[in-house]
Amino acid sequence: METIQNYIGGVLKNARAGAVLDVFNPATGEVYATVPDSKKEDIEEAVSAAKKAYPSWSATTVEERHDYLMKISRAIEDELEELALAESIDNGKPLWLAKMVDIPRAASNMRFFATAIMQFASEAHEMNEQAINYTLRRPLGPVACISPWNLPLYLFTWKIAPALAAGNTVVAKPSEVTPMTAYLLSKIVIKSGLPAGVLNIVHGQGTDTGRVLSAHKDIKAISFTGSTKVGADIAMKAAPLFKKYSLEMGGKNPNIIFADCDYDKMLQTTLRSSFSNQGQICLCGSKIFVENIIYEKFKRDFIKKTKELKVGNPLDAATKIGAIVSKDHFDKIMSYIDLAKEEGGEVLSGGNSVRPTGNENGWFIDPTIIEGLANNCRTNREEIFGPVVTLIPFETEGEVLNMANNNEYGLAATIWTENLSRAHRLSNKIEAGIIWVNTWLLRDLRTPFGGMKNSGVGREGGFEALRFFTEPKNVCIAYENKSQFLKNNYHV
Repeated sequence: METIQNYIGGVLKNARAGAVLDVFNPATGEVYATVPDSKKEDIEEAVSAAKKAYPSWSATTVEERHDYLMKISRAIEDELEELALAESIDNGKPLWLAKMVDIPRAASNMRFFATAIMQFASEAHEMNEQAINYTLRRPLGPVACISPWNLPLYLFTWKIAPALAAGNTVVAKPSEVTPMTAYLLSKIVIKSGLPAGVLNIVHGQGTDTGRVLSAHKDIKAISFTGSTKVGADIAMKAAPLFKKYSLEMGGKNPNIIFADCDYDKMLQTTLRSSFSNQGQICLCGSKIFVENIIYEKFKRDFIKKTKELKVGNPLDAATKIGAIVSKDHFDKIMSYIDLAKEEGGEVLSGGNSVRPTGNENGWFIDPTIIEGLANNCRTNREEIFGPVVTLIPFETEGEVLNMANNNEYGLAATIWTENLSRAHRLSNKIEAGIIWVNTWLLRDLRTPFGGMKNSGVGREGGFEALRFFTEPKNVCIAYENKSQFLKNNYHV
């Protein structure tokens, strides 16, 4: 039994009240660790530590911050095997996926923002030889970073790295469902020598921690990734206090397939974009629109490929679909499969819970394909966040554009076509913050990341993240003395 602790003021410690929450292994359904059930007093202690550390940390040079983040990045790479195993056990994702994607990306996040802060430049504007304006960007103070359970260390570092690089101190709250790699990161940070209080990691339920952070007077900004419902709650608490907030929330992303696509590449990539990480990625293409002329062929081939995906023990190298992260989420996904049937959908593949040999008590679902549903039904409008996709045929570009945009979400979209004009045209008109053409999840960390409508507010990534975690200040310096300036401008 593992005992996870908070990391506050440079020290690992239990919650003050001593309460804990159980942490489950999704592949076995068994408790394998406990995590602090932190309360308001633990948040207050963490914010106080961040506030105390802020003056000295904000005064460090960008070179010093670069060096600390690079040291943490290298340590994550050195601990790849341990971190990947912890992520797989904690989250239910295949071990090979954690090794290939999650942990390397966590190291890349730290490395990217370590170097980005070295290139973060100020703007300057000259006024007809009368004055020069330049923009200073200063850190905000203590900030809160709240991350989700689907990509635990990957998204945790995505938030804390730019915050620290910009000179802020951080109170970070990982998901209580998948807390292990954040705890292991605490140990890495201690070894790195990062000054006490610069990064604080507090575990617990969102109702007791996230809400307190959102309303805390000393927290200057909130970066959140999670559900639209929780994001709305954070906004309601933060906005009256005039805090900055960035909310990356849900998605119901269209995957639009035209007959002129590179079919083999499309088919293989669509398999990934549908079921990677058990479909528990906000960027997965859960609504697949297929041009009528190839619909039957695609359906036949996609079902065949999907049925070949092995569902099973995440530690097995042959497993493609691991365990669902929690019993509650498992039940939610299964309820949507039942709803799809009630709404008139036909399950073409999957639709069942699975009990792999040796993991009979875990939470597994066969990758599921459904057709025959109206575009505006609940199954096609609400985020399921699991290994479930729907197929919808279309005739024309205009028809599929209307269906793709008829959604409260606007995070991402994928377009498959060899027609360059069509690709540009649809990319311009689809209401989503991220558009992939003939690819999926190809990410350049320099680009802005985020969504429209109910998918979010603000952007992360690249200099967008550094701008979010800083406050701009304009300085205007006149070239001439005051009397000459007035004479020239006001005819004195």
